[in-house]
Amino acid sequence: MKAVYYETKGTAQQVLQLAERDLPEPQAGEVRVRIHVSAVNPSDTKSRGGYRGQVTMPFPQITPHQDGAGVIDAVGAGVDAARVGQRVWVYEATLGRAFGTCAEYTTVPEHKAVALPDHTDFEAGACMGIPAMTAHRCVLADGPVRGKIVLVQGGAGAVGFYAVQIAKLEGALVIATVSRDEQAAQARLAGADHVINYKTENVSQRVKEITGLDSGLDRVIEVAFGVNLATDVALLKTDGIIASYASDAIHEPTVPFWTMMAKGLVLHFVLVYAMSRQAHDEAARYITDALQAKRFKHQVFARYGFTLDEVVAAHEATESMSHVGKVLIQVG
Repeated sequence: MKAVYYETKGTAQQVLQLAERDLPEPQAGEVRVRIHVSAVNPSDTKSRGGYRGQVTMPFPQITPHQDGAGVIDAVGAGVDAARVGQRVWVYEATLGRAFGTCAEYTTVPEHKAVALPDHTDFEAGACMGIPAMTAHRCVLADGPVRGKIVLVQGGAGAVGFYAVQIAKLEGALVIATVSRDEQAAQARLAGADHVINYKTENVSQRVKEITGLDSGLDRVIEVAFGVNLATDVALLKTDGIIASYASDAIHEPTVPFWTMMAKGLVLHFVLVYAMSRQAHDEAARYITDALQAKRFKHQVFARYGFTLDEVVAAHEATESMSHVGKVLIQVG
């Protein structure tokens, strides 16, 4: 079978290779999936590139990509043989493992291959995993949001796009921030009630206009924690909550302890890879129900635009930050 791999950290052009590999065999409790679509997440490119000095290879060779979708074609001991032939979406394929979805076949623990509704295509399935699970945790881990005012910073991003949708599905009034018109259109597509372009508008002023000067935000879903912290703290109500899943621009932000304590704010860090099995299962059930009911919209960049032979271009597109939508690789 064909598989992409790298043996050292570096740029996509420097380290990604495509070669023939032996077909993996599922071990006890695992399934083997014939991958149809592999998704490129920012965490995939960061891991390959040695983000924040993480240059040590945990395995001699790594086939990248956490997420994907395909069909189970073999099962290991202890797995119901009836799962063979089941369409599935796959998540966290390379968490603590060397072999991800950027290959014609991969193996994962069976609970990480989640049944895909018949009417849901593989492209949509590959978009789930890390982004949708992170969004679910950010929006709902701290209780219901019905009747709440939720600000989603980066509402057109991979996580933000689903966070907007989940918050709306759960009955919140949703405000989303974006940086350009193309993103604004996507945030509105996701269901945002209000969209703020933080490059051309004053976010604090606009939020106050929307919520009322004596009101404020109940929740913030945050993609740029260090950059936006002061604004978030100022806009949140007493007992408000920040759920943050990234802080790329400022890696070690300073927390205004006394200001946050005075308002009784809650700061919830969300890292999908550190979530409990229970949290993962809850997210998987929610996502599957939403797919089954056709409640989710999806945004894909260059649908059918990349193949395994074009994996370098796919990684570079993900890193460019100039596009809107999930980068997908058509495997089979």
